[in-house]
Amino acid sequence: MPSEGKKRNIGREDIRGIIELCRSVQSRGLNPFLVDVDDLVAILRKYFSEWKDSEDLCLDAEALNEIASVIKLQSEWVKRRSTSLYTDPFLLEEKVRILSKEKIAEVFLQAWHPIAELEQISIRSLEDALRYWENLLPLDERLLSEGSLRVEPGTITREELVKIGILAEEAFLEEMRSLWNELKEKAGEEGRIRYWDFIGSNTYQETVRRAYLTSFLVTYGYATMEIYPLEEEMFLKPLKEPPLGAERKTRGRKERRERLFSIPIPISYEEWMEWRRRQ
Repeated sequence: MPSEGKKRNIGREDIRGIIELCRSVQSRGLNPFLVDVDDLVAILRKYFSEWKDSEDLCLDAEALNEIASVIKLQSEWVKRRSTSLYTDPFLLEEKVRILSKEKIAEVFLQAWHPIAELEQISIRSLEDALRYWENLLPLDERLLSEGSLRVEPGTITREELVKIGILAEEAFLEEMRSLWNELKEKAGEEGRIRYWDFIGSNTYQETVRRAYLTSFLVTYGYATMEIYPLEEEMFLKPLKEPPLGAERKTRGRKERRERLFSIPIPISYEEWMEWRRRQ
C-alpha cells in the first residue's frame, strides 16, 4: 500500500496531466470529443479527499476549470456541425448498412444523372482518318525528329566556367586547398572515399564545380585516384602533404617518374540523378 504522501504525489501528477491534456485540445484545435470527460471527473473525485493544502485544492480547481472549457468546446462543436448540416461518416455508414438492396437502388436512381452522347462514324470522319494516316511519317523518322541532338564531349577553360557561373571568381588555390582538407576529413580511417560520394552535391551545378576542382587535386598531386574498371568503382585517396611546388605545376611534373594518364570522367545529369536516387 503506498503511503499518503506518495499517493498525493501520484494524484498531483495525474491532475497536472489532466490540465495539460485539456489545454492541448484547446490550443491545437483538436476534436474535443477525443477527451473522455467522465474519466477525468472520476480522477478528480478519486483524489479530492486527499487534498489538505490550499495549493492542492487550487490545482484541483484549475483542472476542473479546464475540463469545463473542454465541455464548452464540445457544445460549440455540436452547434457548428448541426448548423452546417454535417453528418458524421460513421452515421452514414450505419444508415447504408441497414438499407435494403432495393432501397439503395432507388436512392441511386434518384441521384444518378448520366450524360448521354451519340457518336457514329461518317464518311467525312473516315476521309479525315485516311488523310491523317497517309500524311503520317514512318515511326523511325518521327523518333529521329523528336530525339535530342547528340553533343560530343569537349573541353572548357576555367575562365569559361567563371563566365557561366559554375565556378566562383575567387582565389583558386585557396578553394582547392579547402577542398583538399575536406577530402582528407571525409576519407577517414580508410584513407579513401568513392569518387561520386565526394563530388556529389544537392545540385547538379555544385556537383560539376566540385568535379572540376577535384580534377586539379589529382593533377597537382594533392590526391590520387584508384580506378577498378571491372567493378566500375572509383576512389579518391588524399595525400597527407602535396609534392613540392604542386601549385605551380599542372602537367609534365619532372619530380615524378611514373607515367601519368589523362582519364575523362563524364559528369552527366543522368549520372547525377542516379547518384541522388541511391542516397
